[in-house]
Amino acid sequence: MKELVEVIAKALVENPDEVVVIETKEGRDTILELHVAPSDMGKVIGKQGRIAKAIRSVVKAVSTKENTRVDVKIS
Repeated sequence: MKELVEVIAKALVENPDEVVVIETKEGRDTILELHVAPSDMGKVIGKQGRIAKAIRSVVKAVSTKENTRVDVKIS
């Protein structure tokens, strides 16, 4: 799951070297924290949060298939 978010984010930003995904597990739940360069924040969030919502939708679809719960936080 971490790799999926990392690949998507690196494809969107101008500074792919600064993309960092931190995975934290809490029981069955997993939290993925996506960190990007401040200049790339708008590209990852998108207009009215559409890209961020799309990333979360893809991750939710994959996590549902694996019977887990994943939350993506962007910072």
